[in-house]
Amino acid sequence: MTEWWRGGVIYQVYPRSFQDSNGDGIGDLAGIIDRLDHIASLGVDCIWLSPITQSPQADMGYDVSDYMQVDPLFGSLQDFDLLIEKAHGLGLKVIMDKVVSHTSSQHPWFLESAFSRDNAKADWYVWADANPDGTPPNNWLSVFGGSAWEWHTARRQYYLHNFLTSQPDLNFHNPAVQDAVLEVMRFWLDRGLDGFRLDTVNYYFHDAKLRSNPPLAELKGKPVTNPYDMQSHKFSKSQEENVDWLRKVRALLDDYPDATTVGEVGDDERGLELMRQYTSGSDLLHMCYSFDFLGPKFSASHFRSKVEAFFSGGETGWPCWSFSNHDVIRHMSRWAPHSAAPADLSRQAIALMLTLKGSAGLYQGEELGLPEADILYEELTDPRGIRFWPEDKGRDGCRTPMPWHSGLPHAGFTNGTPWLPIKHAAAALSVDGQNADPASILNYYRAILSWRKTHPALRIGDIAFFDCDEPVLAYARSAGNQDLVCVFNLSPEPRSVALFGVDLVLEPVSHNAQLSGATLLLGANGFAILPAPAGEGRVSYTLT
Repeated sequence: MTEWWRGGVIYQVYPRSFQDSNGDGIGDLAGIIDRLDHIASLGVDCIWLSPITQSPQADMGYDVSDYMQVDPLFGSLQDFDLLIEKAHGLGLKVIMDKVVSHTSSQHPWFLESAFSRDNAKADWYVWADANPDGTPPNNWLSVFGGSAWEWHTARRQYYLHNFLTSQPDLNFHNPAVQDAVLEVMRFWLDRGLDGFRLDTVNYYFHDAKLRSNPPLAELKGKPVTNPYDMQSHKFSKSQEENVDWLRKVRALLDDYPDATTVGEVGDDERGLELMRQYTSGSDLLHMCYSFDFLGPKFSASHFRSKVEAFFSGGETGWPCWSFSNHDVIRHMSRWAPHSAAPADLSRQAIALMLTLKGSAGLYQGEELGLPEADILYEELTDPRGIRFWPEDKGRDGCRTPMPWHSGLPHAGFTNGTPWLPIKHAAAALSVDGQNADPASILNYYRAILSWRKTHPALRIGDIAFFDCDEPVLAYARSAGNQDLVCVFNLSPEPRSVALFGVDLVLEPVSHNAQLSGATLLLGANGFAILPAPAGEGRVSYTLT
C-alpha cells in the first residue's frame, strides 16, 4: 500500500492570515477550524500549519519561546486538539512547523545558557570567544543582514544567530539538545499530530572548528541586495553530521504510523543535492523541498533539469514540489511575464505541479489565483523587508490575509483591523465570488485535484521527458498499463506539437488545447493531458 504522503497534496495555512475569530486582526486556530470545510473541499490530503507555538513574534512565530504551548495569539492547546479532531473527521492530516535550528532569545533554555559558562545548559547554544581584536570568531553572515554573531556581555562571548539576533542557534553537536528536540516532537505526535514541516532543515549543524566561509565562486550576474548572498556557506550550514541526526528524527516518526516529515532545504548552491541526500532510503526524511521552483525561472529546461536531476541514478528519495509559500513572491506575480492572462497561468501552474513526479505543496490563496500584494513601507512587518527595502520588499506581500467575502469589510477575514492590509486585487478574487462561478480558478483547482486522484500514475508513477524545444515541456507519467502524456506551452504565444502514436484524446482538465488530427494546438499557456497505453505514446515538437 502506498504511503499517503507519497504523491500527496499538502495545503499550507499561514495562521496569522487565514481567519480571525476574535476581532484582534490576527488569524487564529478557531478561525482555521471554521474554515476547514473550505480546505477539505479542495481535495487535498494534508494541512501544514505555519508556527503556532509561543513566541514574541519578532519573526512571526519562527522565534519560539516555548515549544509546548500554543501562543495566546492563536488560541490554546485545547483549540489545537479540536482542530486535529475536526480535520481528521474531514479526512485531512495535519502537520505543523517545527522550528528547532534556533529558538527565541526569550526561551528558558537560552536564558539559562546565557547566564554563565558553567550551568547545565551552557553548551546548548553556539558560543565562541572573540578574536584578540574583539571581532567575531569568523566571517559568517546572517540571512537577515550583518554578522551572524552577537556579543553577550554576561558570558563575554559571541553567540551564533543565522537569522535575527533574537534567534540564537541551538548547538546540535550536544546530544542533550538532540534529546530535548526529540521530546518536543514526541509531545506533539502524542497529541495526534501527523508530522512536521522542518524549518531550515540544513541549518542544524555548524562547522565545529568555526572555519570562515569562502566567497561565492560566481554571483551569476544578479545584483546583491544582501551580503549573505556573496558567501558560499560551506561551514555555517549543511554539514555532514546532519544526516545522522535526521536518522534519529525518522526513527521517532516511525513510532507513529502514517506520520511524515517535510524538510525545508535552504541552500542556493546544493539545494537539490541535499533534498536527495536527506530523503534517500527509508531511514531519513520522508520528503524535502528546496527553492528551485520558488524563484523567477520559468522554462521547460529548468523544470525538466531539476526533476531529472532529483531522480537520476536510481535514487529512492522523494520531493515535495511547490511554486509558492510564505517566504517568496507568489508565483502568479513572479511568473506573470510568461503569460498574457492570469487565469491561464494559474491553471497551467497547478496542472504542472500536479503532474510532476513527487508530492505537491499548495499555499493558501493559491487556489484563488492571488497575486503578490503591493505593500507600502509603512505597512511592513517583516524584518527582512524593513532591513533591505526597497530592493527586497520582504515577505509581507505573500502573507496578506485570505479574502473570503468580497462584500464584507476586510474581505471577511476580520471584523477588526487586519495585521496586514487586504488589497483590492485580492478582495476581487474572494472565495465567495469564485464559489459561485463554475469557471473560476477555485473550481478548476477542485476539478483537477479530484481528477488527479483517479490516475495513480500521477501519484506514484515514473516520469520520462520528451525532447522538445522551448517553450514546450512534455513528459509521460507511467504506472501499470497506462501512460499519461503531459504537454505544456510555457509561453503566451501559440504553439503546435506533432503527436505520433496511438489515438489520443484530451483529458477534461486540459486548457487552451485542441487536437487536429496528429497535431496538438496549444494556445497561450495551453496544456494538454492525454491518456495512452504504456510505451506507445510518443511526442515530438514542431513549430508551425
